[in-house]
Amino acid sequence: MAHTLTQEYMQIPAVTRAYTTACVLTTAAVQLEFITPFQLYFNPDLIIRRYQIWRLVTNFLFFGPLGFSFLFNMIFLFRYCRMLEEGSFRGRTADFVFMFLFGGTLMTLFGLFANLFFLGQAFTIMLVYVWSRRNPYVRMNFFGLLNFQAPFLPWVLMGFSLLLGNSIVIDLLGIVVGHVYYFLEDVFPNQPGGRKLLVTPGLLKLVFDSPEVDPDYSPLPEEQTAGPWPSSRDQREQDHGQEGGQEPPRDLHNGDPQEL
Repeated sequence: MAHTLTQEYMQIPAVTRAYTTACVLTTAAVQLEFITPFQLYFNPDLIIRRYQIWRLVTNFLFFGPLGFSFLFNMIFLFRYCRMLEEGSFRGRTADFVFMFLFGGTLMTLFGLFANLFFLGQAFTIMLVYVWSRRNPYVRMNFFGLLNFQAPFLPWVLMGFSLLLGNSIVIDLLGIVVGHVYYFLEDVFPNQPGGRKLLVTPGLLKLVFDSPEVDPDYSPLPEEQTAGPWPSSRDQREQDHGQEGGQEPPRDLHNGDPQEL
């Protein structure tokens, strides 16, 4: 049983696994009173004057005490982060990490001018927004009560948050940052005169992506094989084409509504 759970856990894409695990462990540490939320929240004064740099990260990891709100956020975070990583970012881990850094930086800059302490929920809404805009024809079902197309999902979540008595500022921040990323990455480069403005740094590609096959590489004579089997170069190029050469088509379909 434990071995099966470990296998299932390791099959989760790396970025999704790392982020959701960090969120759960942070909440568990607070529940067990190893740390307090006062050591985690976003405070520009403490970051700048007392060099508590970790707050730039920890404010994205704490979603409040265990309860309905925490479980709700974790379900949406895990679900849509994983679908993005396995879908439009498949084979592009560095680009996915760059989206994390871009979104987190914009939210942090906004947090400098607003009284916001934790930005994890806004980050979740950003992921939901990007996924929904890249899958506009997917039909959604909100707890069996409401049917709608995927692009309306962030707004439905914001309305649900409002019904629970929560502030919608965090949700709006996630929507705005998600739209900025979507526009710069998917819309503007395809406009007349547009160009790609968000370029993933080479260092991230070196760390997170597998190295590309050298197109000028020629195998030594002893590496070449005779007969119907593909050569080592052909096999590497085929694997590269399947895993990292082209982005798989995005999930644009009109199937059965997805249950939330």
